[in-house]
Parts: sequence; structure tokens; C-alpha cells
Amino acid sequence: MQNHRATWTLVLAAFGAFLTALDVVVVTMALPTIQTQFDASLAELDWIVNAYALSFAALLLIGAALGDRFGRRRMYVVGIVIFTLASVLAALSTNAGMLITARLVQGVGAAVLAPLSLTLIVVAFPPAKLSGAIGIWAGIMGLGVAIGPVVGGAVVQGFAWEAIFWLNVPIGAVVAVLCMMFLTESHGGAQRLDIVGVVLAGLGLLGLAWAPVRAPDAGWGSLEVIGSLAGGAVLMVLFVLWERRSDHAMLPVAYFKIRGFVVANTVSFLQNVSLIGAVFMITQLIQIGLGHDPLSAGARMLPLSLTPLVVSPIAGMLAGRLGDRPFLILSMALHTIGLVWLAIVVQAGVDYVYLVPPFIVAGVGLSMGFPSIAAMVTGSVPPEGQGIASGTQRALAQAGGLFGVAIVSAVFASAGGYGSAQSFIDGFTKAMWVAALVPALGLLVALFAPRPAQVAAQAVTPQAEPVRKEAVSPQAKQTT
Repeated sequence: MQNHRATWTLVLAAFGAFLTALDVVVVTMALPTIQTQFDASLAELDWIVNAYALSFAALLLIGAALGDRFGRRRMYVVGIVIFTLASVLAALSTNAGMLITARLVQGVGAAVLAPLSLTLIVVAFPPAKLSGAIGIWAGIMGLGVAIGPVVGGAVVQGFAWEAIFWLNVPIGAVVAVLCMMFLTESHGGAQRLDIVGVVLAGLGLLGLAWAPVRAPDAGWGSLEVIGSLAGGAVLMVLFVLWERRSDHAMLPVAYFKIRGFVVANTVSFLQNVSLIGAVFMITQLIQIGLGHDPLSAGARMLPLSLTPLVVSPIAGMLAGRLGDRPFLILSMALHTIGLVWLAIVVQAGVDYVYLVPPFIVAGVGLSMGFPSIAAMVTGSVPPEGQGIASGTQRALAQAGGLFGVAIVSAVFASAGGYGSAQSFIDGFTKAMWVAALVPALGLLVALFAPRPAQVAAQAVTPQAEPVRKEAVSPQAKQTT
């Protein structure tokens, strides 16, 4: 019976993670059609994409905290319901403003779904099988990001753009019902909600996420962007100070003394800066630089987008035996090599066949890192902290993606742009070199990752008391 529930948990949690990741990028393929139908401005098109990413990033910690306090299964279902209803609103939108509002609400649902999907798996599986389960979950979630252009292109060309959102509705409804039937309820350590912490974290993350969203239009040196970064940073400092003195801390500051927690979160942030920024540019390379339609462009990204589904489950199982550290290091190394290779081979008139090898190398690298990042983050903290630890990792990853798009866009515009075929290639090449530099920094950080015995030894309670590795038990705080 326990194995039966664990299998259902993996399937249902992976579906939720896949949907939230997919909707980060899938709508980008429909923007030209939406622009024509709604006569939308460039700013409105930007917000159709960014509204989701903004609310998603700002509320991830809060979503994790709500799950710990009110029940992870319960809040996971709430997140699915919000996400599904927002998808209905998006599909029924009659103007750009309505669609932007729907995307904002979609991000709220995703912010609850995303961190709890991992926590549900960590609680459901025994330590001996956890690495393999996380590998499968990571592979499916990573596939959601990478395959977004394929799904978006296929749906837009075969149906109307609204079908992108209608697709979520039956999936969300079925998953919500099955969750209530098969998932086991669990809670974190919080006895009451840290309201002050929730407000400070939400506003702080909103400020930090607002800056890269607005930077391409307002400029990095604008008062709006600088003020957003400064305000977000100040609020996050106040959040840390509050958490240090709170009796019911949402995110125990002691976790940031754990090397595995810090290293894995830093690598996750850098990985997503590069991944989302690179995918943003690569989709344009294939469509604008090589002249393919959205569906054809999405299909040509399959050597990159399919690797998580194949590599991550295998990497997760091997990491369970060999430890996460070597996989973090190899992941960042291959990620860097793949993007450097891509920057070198791309030139005017390049044949697609020359893009396939760097796509595969970068994709394998990314896919190797997904499960080890998740496992190291949750394995570094005690059971009652795994929900908020997962939320922290996803918040940093989402923020990384926002910064990634803003950074590569700025580099692309300054080094080339859309003026001519050659200027596009010049801008793309410089953007790829910058995107490759980021995982190179991640490689240096990964070298400081602890070995398995150190991860177990450093897992602490909020009072910084040592916790045995065996304490990460699927039975912790469970009720059926």
C-alpha cells in the first residue's frame, strides 16, 4: 500500500511540476497571434509573459510556508485549482489586460504547486528509493521548460492560441481529484504562520524580480530598476533579521550555515540564469536566424529538450549511490562546454546539423544537475524544513530565469540586434558567451559541495542541533 501511494505521489507531483515549468515558456510561441488578435502593444506582450513569472517568483516561499502550516496535500490541490481556473480565464480572455490578469493568477497557483511537488515526493519515498524518484521528477519538470516551444508551436499551428490554456484544464481537474484520493497528508514544523515573514519575503522577492522584468524597457540604470533592486534587497535583509528573532520562523536562518544548502541553491540560481536566457535566444536563432516556423523550430530543439527525460532519472539513481557532488560538478562543466561550443559554431548561414552536438552536450549537463540540486537542498535540512527548503530553491531558480532573460537580452541588443542577419549573429554569439560564463561560475561553486557524509552531518534543526540522516523519514509528520 505504501509503495502504491508513493508511485501515485511521484506521478501526480511530477504532473504539477511539469505544468508550472511548461507555462513559463509555452505562451511565447503564441505571442504573434495574440498581438494580431488583440492589437496588443509590445509592453502588453511582455507582461503576458512576465506576469506569470513575476507572481510565480514572488510567492514561492509563501506557497511552501502555507503547505507546511496547513498541509502539503491540501495546499497542493489548492494550487492546482487556482492554476486550472486561471487557465480557463486565460483561454476566455477577450483583451490583453484580461490575459495579463489571468497569467498573474496562474503564477499564484504555480507558486503553491512548485515547491510542494518536491516536498510530497521527499516525504513519500524511503531514503533508499528517494534519489531515483527525484531524478524522475526532475526529468519531467526539466522537460516542461525545454519542450515548451514544441508544445506551443504545435498547438498554435494546429489550433487557436487559446488551446495552450485549455490544455491545462482537463489535466488540472483530473490531477486534483486523484490527489485527494491517493496522496498522503503531511505538515512541516510550523505551528502558526509567520505573517511578518510572509509579507517581507513576498515584497522582497517581488522587488528583486521586478528589476529584471523591467530592465529591458526601462534600462538597468533607471530609477525604477535600481529602486526595485535596492528596495527588494532591503526587504530581504529585514526578512533575515526578523527570521533570526522570530519564534515561528518561516525560513530558519540556520539553514544558510549549511554548506550543501547554500551551494545547491547558488548552483540552481546560476543554472537557471543560463538555461532560461540561452533557451530564450536559441528559439529566436532557429526561427529568425534559420527561418523556421514555430512548430519546426520547436522540433529542432528536441536534442536539447528531450535530454532531461532520459538523463535525469539515470543521474538521480547514480547520485543516490555516488553522491550529488560529482554530478553537480559534471553538470556545470558540460553545460558550460555546450554553450561555448554553440557560441563558436553559430555564424551566418550555419547548418542546423552543427547545432545538434552542442545542444546534446548542454542538455545532458543540465539534466544531470536537476536531481542533485533538489536532493542536496532537501537532504541538507531536517524533515520539517524540507518544504520551505524546496520553496527557497524554486524561488531562486525562478529569479535566476528572470535575470537570465534580462541579461542576455541586454547583451544581444548591445552587441548586435535585429538590424540584419549578421548583426543578429553577432548579438547571439556574445549572448551565448555570457550565458556560458554563468555555469562556469556554477562549476567553481559546485567544487565546494559537501560529500554525502558531510550533507548528513550538516543537516540542522532551526536551533542548529544535529539531525541524523535517518531523520529524513517518509513517516515524518504524516497522517493519512
